[in-house]
Amino acid sequence: MKKTDLIQQLTENSDLQKTEVKLAVDLIINQITQSIVSGEGVEIRGFGGFMKKHRKARQGINPKTSERTQVGEKYVPFFKPGKTLKEMVNKD
Repeated sequence: MKKTDLIQQLTENSDLQKTEVKLAVDLIINQITQSIVSGEGVEIRGFGGFMKKHRKARQGINPKTSERTQVGEKYVPFFKPGKTLKEMVNKD
């Protein structure tokens, strides 16, 4: 599902106008992004948590040339699913 699909679904399932839903979705995404960037992270009970993780410097290999290169340390966004989401995904 793309962002536009999410906005469309929310518009169809509520009494809100498309512009209001788009604004709300944009605000939520921006707030989650800012919280991850600041290191605070976001936890949504039953769904999961968004945070940033530190990756140490390491030796990388270019798959085309097999050349070894040094990859510097960096932070990457990370999502950890909650228990309820895991159970729903694995439900038969």
